Amino acid sequence: MTISVGQSASRSMTVTGEIVKRYADLTGDFNPLHFDEDFTAKTRFGRLMAQGGIAVGLLHALVAMDLPGAGTVFTEQHWVFPAPVYIDDTITATGTITNWRADRSRGEMDFVIVNQDGVEVLTGSTGVYQAIPK
Repeated sequence: MTISVGQSASRSMTVTGEIVKRYADLTGDFNPLHFDEDFTAKTRFGRLMAQGGIAVGLLHALVAMDLPGAGTVFTEQHWVFPAPVYIDDTITATGTITNWRADRSRGEMDFVIVNQDGVEVLTGSTGVYQAIPK
């Protein structure tokens, strides 16, 4: 596939309690904001929320599977989380190529993730490199 500036791709997922639990089992992130309803109810968040890494993981899948595609990795990342992802939210990530050097298989992308209500839950940018088999 030819990569060009302005190309974009999107990917969605619904964040369930099971996904949050499995992520915690993998990473050790058992923050009470993700598991303790009484604790979280007393915070500004009000209800259980997902680990930020789950949203970022959706971006990993988008880059590796959709655009630029197979063999792509991040070379740098900058994320801002303007709002939380709550359990049972459906989030949609969109990535857009903002710079691409085909001769080096490298580029830059901007990202936004929104929830089912259109609220931005992550914005950011990355450098990407696409390893192409010889």
